[in-house]
Amino acid sequence: MKITLTINGEQKVFNDRVPLSSLVDEDDKTIIAAKVNNRIRELSYEVYFDAEIEFLTTKDYDAVKIYETSLRYLVAMAMDRLYPGVEIHFSYSISRSIYMEILDKNIIVDEKLVLKLVKELDSLIDRNLPFTRKIVSNDQAAEFYQNNPTFQDKLAILKYRPEKTVHFYECDGYINYMYGYMVPTTGRLKKYKLMQYNGGILIRYPRSESNGKVPDFEDMPRYSHSLREAQDWAHKMNTNSVAGINDYIENGQAVELINMSEARHNDMLAELGKNIADNPDIRLIAIAGPSSSGKTTFANRLRIELMSRGLRPVRISIDDYYLNDDETPLDEDGKPDLESVDALDLALFNKNMLDLIEGKEVTLPRFDFKGRGRMVGRTLKVASDQPIIIEGIHALNEVMTSSIPAKNKFKIFISPQAQMNIDYDNPVSLTDLRLLRRLVRDYAYRNSSAEETIAMWPSVRKGEFKWIYATEEDADFVFNSFLPYELPVMRKVVIPLLRAIPYESEHFTVAERLLRLLKYFVDMDDEWIPNNSLIREFIGGSCFEEVK
Repeated sequence: MKITLTINGEQKVFNDRVPLSSLVDEDDKTIIAAKVNNRIRELSYEVYFDAEIEFLTTKDYDAVKIYETSLRYLVAMAMDRLYPGVEIHFSYSISRSIYMEILDKNIIVDEKLVLKLVKELDSLIDRNLPFTRKIVSNDQAAEFYQNNPTFQDKLAILKYRPEKTVHFYECDGYINYMYGYMVPTTGRLKKYKLMQYNGGILIRYPRSESNGKVPDFEDMPRYSHSLREAQDWAHKMNTNSVAGINDYIENGQAVELINMSEARHNDMLAELGKNIADNPDIRLIAIAGPSSSGKTTFANRLRIELMSRGLRPVRISIDDYYLNDDETPLDEDGKPDLESVDALDLALFNKNMLDLIEGKEVTLPRFDFKGRGRMVGRTLKVASDQPIIIEGIHALNEVMTSSIPAKNKFKIFISPQAQMNIDYDNPVSLTDLRLLRRLVRDYAYRNSSAEETIAMWPSVRKGEFKWIYATEEDADFVFNSFLPYELPVMRKVVIPLLRAIPYESEHFTVAERLLRLLKYFVDMDDEWIPNNSLIREFIGGSCFEEVK
């Protein structure tokens, strides 16, 4: 049997199946995994067919996912060595990091504990121990979990696994399962940083957007506080795990889950409305957040909330302030950079907003996206009880409203800040949640395939890191747009879209990862979801679809 492998453009012929690990320098610990015909494979995988192979490092997004999964395993293993039987909980946190909480309140996280953990991790890394995959039946996995008190959360999710087997990983006698691919040995996990944070430990790791390096720490107390609030609420409602959410649906309590989730949004809107209505100085309300956060529906619901308090808000579109194409700055590829704040007429926007706040009549521009030029828009004059609502990628950017006095502005950051886990060791990615929303919406309203949406996602993410996340700490209010029932509702739409992506597609790996998450949820019908729900912006049926 002869097979031909194309590696970095060079073809090599082999007479038998080839382990990927044999194709890389044994001393090169930078290679994390490989793509074999666009499918992610661990380095232990043996290729037995003609294939194109791309080796991945932490400069690659897919490799970072594997690195982070493996690092969580290693930290859990080290904690088990230091504190046998201890329960820990991982979640995604600030500064693009993992947050580890020790559930045993008798164990105090201090500098001594962190140094002790670092020493144990470094020892395991220096030994370059192999991660060995072991395939066991679901019954064997259940028996293992039952005999390990710290793994009861894994037992709860096991019944939703459609496959008949589980892929355990064993390392020096320690066994765990992290629902993802792993690096071949502990020696490839040298890049990490630990620090005390809010009573737990923040674990920082290499990121592809940082060119494979561990990003510098950026403290974000407001974001951290909002995540803690989300976690506390999810814990009280038993929606902090996939199994907990499934329980509501399987026990005939889907309506309760919907109403409870919507009540949470209503409460936040009521608090927000009171804050604004009680301060007559607030004249401009700015809303921003990453893609698929639900900004449009939120802005409409906030407008109604303020109307119920006697205010008469008006909405103005930032998009109408785009410069003409010949004035638009170019990106690194020489194409118009429509995501840049400099693509907007900042001077005109600031003048118009300030004039409106001062009670002057203003003729606003209107941007014609078909003709790619600016036209004359409506003439507007606002009264003191008419706050202006703006929303968009740059709404919280200070240069956007630099002429407006601080006392007249109220900034809102919106994002789905889910604090939900498959089990304690495996948090659900907030970014993947937004991508799933985007897949459903693009298909419903733009007839876009999953491949098309996934293809543009890296560019969307690049813009978010450049323009959005740095503004969150300047917000006066953070609105968590996550709804615990949304993945059970979206899965029946998005699973067929993801399965339609062909095996040979470069986007197959993303589809595969999302499908691995969605398979653990049960279906839920959308019949009882209110027509003003934020999730309606994505699945359809929103009462705001005709509202401009």
